Order: sequence, then C-alpha cells, then structure tokens
Amino acid sequence: MSKTNRRYIRTVILAVLAMSSLIWVAIEQFEIPAADMLILFCATVIGAAAIIAFAALAVTVLNMVRKLNKQKRD
Repeated sequence: MSKTNRRYIRTVILAVLAMSSLIWVAIEQFEIPAADMLILFCATVIGAAAIIAFAALAVTVLNMVRKLNKQKRD
C-alpha cells in the first residue's frame, strides 16, 4: 500500500472517529435523546440523497440539451 493510500485511510478513520465523538458529546453532555439524533441523521441522509438526485437530473438535462444543440448544427 502506498504512502498516499495509507494517509487517505488514516484521514478517513480519524474523521469518522471525530464525528462519532461529536455525536456522543451531543447525546451525553447536552442530553439530546438518541432517538432525536437518529431522526436528524435520517433527515441528513434524505437531504443529501435529494441533492445528489437533483444534481444528477440537472446534469442529464444539460447533456440532453447539448446533444440536441449539436444535432441541430449538423
């Protein structure tokens, strides 16, 4: 495994651990119920999926318009 791959994997692992500790702090220190954190997590996943779907749709429409314009010129 190259040095770059090891560094990337280490960064990803540290990021996941940092986010996990933030969730733990939110639950323990601020007394946010775990059920509420699960609801927030699900909302975040749905929001991210919606943004990705919208971007994919926009790229598809732009590619179709580009193809139509190219066919029109020929």
